[in-house]
Amino acid sequence: MSEHLGDKVKRLRKMSDLTQEGLAEQSDVSVDVIRKLEQRQRGSATLPTLHALAKGLGVELTTLLGDPPGVPSTGAAEPPQLVAVRRAIMPPLFAPPPEPKRADKLTLPLLRAEIADAWTLYHDAEFGRLMELLPDIINDARFLASVGADDERAAGQAALGKALQLGGHLAIRMGKTDLSLSALERAMNAAADSSDPLLSAMISNSVAWNYQRQNRLDDATNLAIYAADNVQCNHATDASGVRVWGGLLMSAATSYARGGDYERADEMMRTAEKAAGRVAKMPAPEDGRLVSVFSKSSVRIERVRLAVQHGRPEEALTLAKGMRLSKDTPPSWRTWLLLDVACAHADVGNAEGAVKALESLRRVAPTWMRHHTLAVAIVRDLWELPVRPAGLRSIAEFLGVVA
Repeated sequence: MSEHLGDKVKRLRKMSDLTQEGLAEQSDVSVDVIRKLEQRQRGSATLPTLHALAKGLGVELTTLLGDPPGVPSTGAAEPPQLVAVRRAIMPPLFAPPPEPKRADKLTLPLLRAEIADAWTLYHDAEFGRLMELLPDIINDARFLASVGADDERAAGQAALGKALQLGGHLAIRMGKTDLSLSALERAMNAAADSSDPLLSAMISNSVAWNYQRQNRLDDATNLAIYAADNVQCNHATDASGVRVWGGLLMSAATSYARGGDYERADEMMRTAEKAAGRVAKMPAPEDGRLVSVFSKSSVRIERVRLAVQHGRPEEALTLAKGMRLSKDTPPSWRTWLLLDVACAHADVGNAEGAVKALESLRRVAPTWMRHHTLAVAIVRDLWELPVRPAGLRSIAEFLGVVA
């Protein structure tokens, strides 16, 4: 069972030789909130609060969020699959590159299809299968980026950039933010030599997400805005360009909200929602799985999330009411929506509504549900209620909150 957030805050506070009052002063979080967390009266906190506590404790945000989806941080050696991913991202020095296992059959269209399928595995939370496939995909992409005519190598570099970007996302889910940055830096180098004018901007969005996980909110905001301005000036003429620009705008808004500026974040999200309406009327990209996730559904999901994270549950429920998700909304995004709706119901005292949302999540995306520490935090809070709502025990058992 993962460590309770309050126990984690208390342990880290004592390691830093801080009293509750001292942590409150350093983080600008009230002593009352800290006390309730440490006394297990609350199992969760808004993301702005978590960012502030992480800053006050001098740790990364991931330290408070708990084990990300993937492998638990037990201190044991990394599993062989993750070592293979690490080796593909950062090949050993002074060693010849591995020969592709199917050099005679390897083509760029085949590789692009495999990369798109790998991104689908990522959004489906099939991380074990993805770790098995990704090393060969990266090695094949690295090979195609080094052979053929100039235009063929440029196309190979684009494939390599997308494969390494996926490696960066997977590394974040494994709790390896430094490995993620190594992957994304290499992806950015590939993008510079590629035939895809939007690739650098898409990778910038991934780097901004990494910075958010490391509690580097200013760095995340500045990078997202810089990349968004570049796309808007040079490439926002078709659906792909607008999707990439919109994704960057959402990223910047998220950083503003986590930093406490909800009004500015909400204004940016409303602008993004209008852009998503324009995208819906444009011809779809050839393979949208290789372009940033951005649609009317994704923007509304993110608006719900920011409202919940900023302590505005009523607003979140209003935004979520009557939503119709587009058919291409990935399971990962559906998971975030249902979790946030559950959290909002819990925050307004509607325990039955929270359980219904969690039951829906268990039906729609059980794999993602198992991976999210927020699901555990919500269930823990509901479990402490004087009267537990019907259906809660089944979910608590499913998540391992109770035996």
